[in-house]
Amino acid sequence: MRQDIINVLSELRPEFDFQEDIDFIEAGILDSLDIVNLITALDEKYNISIDGVDIIPENFSSLTKIEDLLKKNGVK
Repeated sequence: MRQDIINVLSELRPEFDFQEDIDFIEAGILDSLDIVNLITALDEKYNISIDGVDIIPENFSSLTKIEDLLKKNGVK
């Protein structure tokens, strides 16, 4: 799953290296539009619908947080 997330992130922002587990929001790597695009891509890739209450920047701030969110939404 982690590599799939990295691939999706790299398609959105190819100029950044997403291998590191850093805070993407704090580092200025992802902005609100990127998060919307990321949600759409993840929803399509995993055939899920991320709940609106979970759409907060903190849930998209690192690879670990994104993995946790996907697991919460039933992705294994």
